[in-house]
Amino acid sequence: MVKVVTDSTSYIPHALRKELDISVISLNVNFESESFKEEDTDSRSFYERMLGSRMNPTSSPPALFDFYDVFESIVASGKGVVGIFLSSEMSQTYSTALMAKNMVLSNYPDAALEIIDSRFNCMAMGFAVLAAARAAREGMPADQVAGRAREVISRLRFMFVPETLEYLRRGGRIGGAAALLGQVLKIRPVLTIKDGKVEVQEKVLTQSRAIQSIADHLFKDAGKKGLGEVVVHHINCNGGGDRLAGSIEEKLKVKATMVPIGPVIGLHVGPGTVGVAYYTERE
Repeated sequence: MVKVVTDSTSYIPHALRKELDISVISLNVNFESESFKEEDTDSRSFYERMLGSRMNPTSSPPALFDFYDVFESIVASGKGVVGIFLSSEMSQTYSTALMAKNMVLSNYPDAALEIIDSRFNCMAMGFAVLAAARAAREGMPADQVAGRAREVISRLRFMFVPETLEYLRRGGRIGGAAALLGQVLKIRPVLTIKDGKVEVQEKVLTQSRAIQSIADHLFKDAGKKGLGEVVVHHINCNGGGDRLAGSIEEKLKVKATMVPIGPVIGLHVGPGTVGVAYYTERE
């Protein structure tokens, strides 16, 4: 038997976690001299607090023994572990998980532990986790469970657009002049994840056009390669998320579930962000 483990930035809905017996290890949020686990944080309240503060929140990976304790308890029960974590280009989460794996193997040399760098975050990573958990439920061994996750990772896409450039400026991802010019001209960058890193896919005038551009890219991908599953992500932006989800459901006749983005990822782009995560049926 195999147990699938991920981190809190997958944002997999709790009902699915429970149904598929997925363990989640929390990253940490550091804000105004406090440090707390993302899993224990009310996202809406966090973003409201963030809007009213001049302080820049930061995040940090789980501690080494957060991973070790989870891995060791699973292995000690006679199960294998498949861990799927946040892109190593964005966080030390993956490298810390690898250290914990080696510690566990020193005590349980025959244990089956597979640790995967998803190269993504949010439900883009979450879809790989779900694929692995479904394979584990079918009784597959750890290497095959990991293989299912890697198959999905090769077909993942994640695109999103922030409502404001302010949080990208605060995080040093763009300069102050660029942020100001972007706000004046209403330029919105459509962001994506490529090779584990966030990149600008294109620049579009106005938020509504940027969201439509995201939908158009999805429709084009679905037409060429087929569509596996899709979610609409948002940060305290139910209106924008609803419109995007409605457009997807009407065009593609699929369910586009709304999934909020939590603080660890959201602190970099801020409230009002809307995006879509999905994977195609073919590469």
